[in-house]
Amino acid sequence: MRKQKGFSLIELLIVVAIILIIAAIAIPNLLRARIAANESAAAASIRTINTAEVSYVTAYPATGYGALAVLGGVGPCTAAIATACLIDNTLATDNLGAGKSGYHYLTTAPTVGTYQATAYPITVNSTGVNSFCSIEDAVVRKQTAATAGAIAHDTCVALPSLGS
Repeated sequence: MRKQKGFSLIELLIVVAIILIIAAIAIPNLLRARIAANESAAAASIRTINTAEVSYVTAYPATGYGALAVLGGVGPCTAAIATACLIDNTLATDNLGAGKSGYHYLTTAPTVGTYQATAYPITVNSTGVNSFCSIEDAVVRKQTAATAGAIAHDTCVALPSLGS
């Protein structure tokens, strides 16, 4: 009688156990990397909004700073007050409520001649752990305890800058 070739059940279980151990180590690192990438994209988007706000107020000084929807627009761009096409439309419309790269974005104008841009995670501790904001001084600031919604203008001013 010929001896059958193949793997025993014990050998297969050992291989599966090794794969599960490797996955248990790798998945949390993957999630942390995704959160870090989302936060980097959020900070970059706030910088983009800052640049767009400065460009908009320079082009339309009588109008002042613009809302996100005004800064964006779909092509062809006409450089009009209502659709300046300074940022991509996904960011300008907050992707119709779905956000962009795990974050929601909004701008507010607390008083005439001021603005505030805010990015906050869609799901805290899943898509991001920090919120970001910036005011007319164009310094990106980080709030380590993420909030769901806009950060107050006075609170944003008191937060540490991203480089700190």
